[in-house]
Amino acid sequence: MSKNILHLDLDTFFVSCERLIDSRLQKRPLLVGGTGDRGVVAACSYETRRFGVHSGMPMRLAKRLCPEAVVIRGNASIYTKYSQQVTDIIKENVPIFEKASVDEFYADLSGMDKFFGSYKYASEMRAKIIKETGLPISFGLSSNKIVSKVATGEAKPNNQLRIDPGFEKSFLAPLSIRKIPSVGDKTYQILRNLGIDKVSVVQQMPVEMMTSVLGVYGRTIWKRANGLDDPPLIPFHERKSISTERTFSKDTTDMVKLRTTVFAMAENLAYQLRRGDKLASCISVKIRYSDFNTYSKQLKIPYTSADHVLIPKILELFDNLYQRRLLIRLVGVKFSDLVTGNYQINLFDDTEEMLSLYNAMDTIRSRYGELSIQKASSMGAKTIGRFHNPFNGEPPIILAHRKQ
Repeated sequence: MSKNILHLDLDTFFVSCERLIDSRLQKRPLLVGGTGDRGVVAACSYETRRFGVHSGMPMRLAKRLCPEAVVIRGNASIYTKYSQQVTDIIKENVPIFEKASVDEFYADLSGMDKFFGSYKYASEMRAKIIKETGLPISFGLSSNKIVSKVATGEAKPNNQLRIDPGFEKSFLAPLSIRKIPSVGDKTYQILRNLGIDKVSVVQQMPVEMMTSVLGVYGRTIWKRANGLDDPPLIPFHERKSISTERTFSKDTTDMVKLRTTVFAMAENLAYQLRRGDKLASCISVKIRYSDFNTYSKQLKIPYTSADHVLIPKILELFDNLYQRRLLIRLVGVKFSDLVTGNYQINLFDDTEEMLSLYNAMDTIRSRYGELSIQKASSMGAKTIGRFHNPFNGEPPIILAHRKQ
């Protein structure tokens, strides 16, 4: 049985959501992202791209390139809601699917040709998504994930493309090597220095030459360029770590502000662990200074999800890491080496009152929101919260903030 792998991608997803909310934004140049001096473009409409604007670009530069663009800060909860609508439609129409990001999906339609027709079925599902959500969406259909993803990119905007079995290599050949998934700026520059620009050149090269230049990664690129790489669908994304970062609007050495922010991050992440029945055994803190030099320090600890264990350790790591006494641009906290389990009570240090307090606070957060109750030491930190379950098997929404 030949495989039929479908790749669906919501076109300029954040922009499309904003246009659903406000029809006056239709056909106007639109930028979604941070509105401050340090904001980054999370998504941009096609109208802005002819000016050289792309996602991931500093908002200040984007506004200079396209001064008539409308700038919107964006709302992650709204995008999550629309993404879930699309997810529900796909879930009830296909036997197995992967949600690769908030706006990107894969589905296995193998065997559908015998009864219905994979391309026809995918077309009808796409039409249903457009009709019920109002969001434009494109798809590519081929024998594997990589070719389907490239086909979707060639089909955009708001269109569809099928690559029949046996034509994968000829479809990829005339394309730029940058179209191959996972070929970033650095890898592209290495390949350009070798005189490689088109996929067809890689197809003609022996795989040993690619591995001699790029190592094991070179074999992956060679297989993808020849339409041979066939990674499996991943229905559930198991999180091995959770983290959060905060970029300040102005570089600071205000230790009260910095420690309050780090405290609030650790408190929020600890709650996420308990809500997901997870324990962490590795914690780390990251600091980025005003000169963009970034440093991090991590520490192995016994498995825990308790505030009174995690927060003091995080603050201690931060104090040990902050040695340069320069202005700080960004701080981040990360819990990793996660396992499923519940906090093991310490016979000598834990009290019944403290454990009851944890349970009461978590119950209030679950019912009224993550910011409904906080420790006094974290009250000064603003917008520290995730507002979604990081252990629901879906990738984090930030994965949508990529170059499109």
